[in-house]
Amino acid sequence: MIQIRDLHKSYGENEVLKGVNIDIMDGEILTIIGGSGEGKTVLLKCMIGLIRPDRGEIIIDGTDITKLGERGLAQVQKKFGMLFQASALFDSMTVAENVAFGLHNLTKLPGEQKKKVVTEKLNMVGLEAVEHLKPEELSGGMKKRVALARAIAMGPKYILYDEPTTGLDPIMADVINELIIYLQKTLEITSVAVTHDMVSAYKISNRLAMLYDGKIEGVGTPDEIKHTENQVIRQFVSGSGKGPIKTGVLKIRRQAERKGI
Repeated sequence: MIQIRDLHKSYGENEVLKGVNIDIMDGEILTIIGGSGEGKTVLLKCMIGLIRPDRGEIIIDGTDITKLGERGLAQVQKKFGMLFQASALFDSMTVAENVAFGLHNLTKLPGEQKKKVVTEKLNMVGLEAVEHLKPEELSGGMKKRVALARAIAMGPKYILYDEPTTGLDPIMADVINELIIYLQKTLEITSVAVTHDMVSAYKISNRLAMLYDGKIEGVGTPDEIKHTENQVIRQFVSGSGKGPIKTGVLKIRRQAERKGI
């Protein structure tokens, strides 16, 4: 399991994470919800070791990765696959080369075995005969699926999803949701997603956790979140402009009022 304890991260005077505490159980899909700029992606990148927190613990299978050097961290990172928000495919590479990127750099598999893995993972995400194509020849949904095939190519124990349905039409977004559920069950992996898409969050999650003002505001099953009495969570999931969450527009307006503008 993954245990996060009192995690802090600041950029200059901007304190993004202010003491995050949460456990992620083996085999579950946990979705972290919250508004733009609340630090969801920062939290994900801390979990995979792409960003070093200022203080706190991130315990992966009993090891606190915040105390590891580069070599030890690299070993833990092999347990993870990640689907980035913009897919992050290499434009100069073919689909096959993108999917096999980790296999080329982190394994000693022979060429034919790599090709077999690439084809197998592409088939798992519903893509066939696209190995020779370049990212520019793919639709947004196909790019997401190629990136997902790359994320699972190394046989990870954990997959992190950063806004997996952003930029997709509702039908393709649901295809990605179904794939997330399918892969979690088929590969018996643990998944952590961050999103503000509540349709996706409710569909894929075993549990949801809301990140607000640098901390976890609350955790629960989809049904518990839908019927929560917590006013912050309720306002977010309902999409209401009225409540304790202050939007950027409201903050600017109130600052102006205080200054008499």
